[in-house]
Formats: sequence, structure tokens, C-alpha cells
Amino acid sequence: MQQRVRLWTSFVPIICIVLSSASATALDKETLQRALEAPEREISDRIRDDARKPIEVLEFLGLEDGMQALDVYAAGGYFTYILSKAVGPNGIVYAQTPSSDENYQDSRTEMTQAQALDIKIEAGKLTNVVRVKRPISNLGLEQESLDFILLSQIFHDYHNASPVRAQALLRQLLALLKPGGIVGVIDHAGLDGLNNQRMHRMLKDDAINAFKEAGFIVEAESDILSNPKDSHRRSIFDPSLQRSSDQFLFRAKKP
Repeated sequence: MQQRVRLWTSFVPIICIVLSSASATALDKETLQRALEAPEREISDRIRDDARKPIEVLEFLGLEDGMQALDVYAAGGYFTYILSKAVGPNGIVYAQTPSSDENYQDSRTEMTQAQALDIKIEAGKLTNVVRVKRPISNLGLEQESLDFILLSQIFHDYHNASPVRAQALLRQLLALLKPGGIVGVIDHAGLDGLNNQRMHRMLKDDAINAFKEAGFIVEAESDILSNPKDSHRRSIFDPSLQRSSDQFLFRAKKP
């Protein structure tokens, strides 16, 4: 299926992404695909690839080999593994799951998300991954040190609970990015008038407007993660969805 990408043309000519890191090179899709198919990768992650389309997503977002990336609330590390393989040995991935998550147990397993992430890093020999247990408000990273940040299925929790808190998060991320640095946003799409907080969803326009308010340039959006079969009236944890909610995807940049 051909993906549709919407470019934001508020500026003429359209601003292209400028590499933030001199050592960054284009994403090696073939090598990344082999890494995703490696037998040591967890089967529970591999079966999610069809729905999450990680290579297409990272190509759209502009992730490149050699970048320094942050996986915000990495949870069990689905994207941490992929980011590690994508940035390669010359890159770094900071996988952030706060220490408070040590007590959060995934209902489908007997281990916490934090434990699952630690096991994934060790078992996968992800030597370019730095484990960050601090909260997002105090990561201990230098300002303007990152090329890429991924917010995957997490921004709704910040914005729905408190738009003010969401703005504080975005401004912290903006400070961590180098000029021209990228934030990739993936989240569960909601509908206006519904209880999106209860269903762990949000409106795409609300997310885009929040990024603009924080000072980002929203460059483009894509529908490659859309699912028209999702009713939007069910929680994203509804077993009938099988982790295949309708999701929006966009790329934002630090000026």
C-alpha cells in the first residue's frame, strides 16, 4: 500500500532536514531488516513489526546511522533494540525508563517493563545503548546533545493529564536537541468528543499544535500507521485490537 506523506509548506521553499551530526549517514534498510529478523530477537517483538512498520517509520522520521538518539519511556524496549541497530556502532541510544517503573508489571508477563528492557539490552548485546533510569525532567544529558528523539505512544499520557505538563516535557526535549534535531511522534488516534484520556488516545491536531506552541517546526506527517478498522471508541488495550490501533505519525524539528 502506498503511503501518503503530507509536507507542511508554511515556509517556501520547503525546508529539508539538515544533518545534525557530521558522522551520520543514511539509514541502511537492508542491514536493519536483517537485524530485525535475527534469531536472537524476541519473537514477541518480531510479530509486532507488521503493524508497527519500524523501518518505514524510521525512514520517514529521518533517523540515520551515527546519530545520538533518545527513546523516551522505552518501556520493554521494542524500539530501543531497533534504534540501536539503526544508529550502529557510531551512534548512541539513550533508553529512558524511570526507576519508578521498576514496580510496574506488564499484565501479560511476570516481569516489569524496566526488567524487560534491561534483559533486552543485555541479551541483544546492545553495547551502544545507555540505560537511563532518571525521570524525563532530570535525564542528566547535556543540552543540544541529541540528534533524534522518539516519542512512541506516550505523548497522550502527558497531554491528556495536563497540557501544561506536556508543554514542559516538549520544552525539555527541545533543549536537549541540537539545532535541526528531530522528534518523531507516534500515538493512538482519538476522536473529538470522546473520553480519549480513558482510552489512552488523543487528537492528532492537539499533538501537532502542542509541538508548534513549544517552538518546534512540524515538517511532515504520514498515514503509514493508520488503521481504518479501528472504531476509536475502544481503549487501546482492548484485546480485540491486538495492538493495531489507528495511529498518527509526524516529524517535528528544532529550528
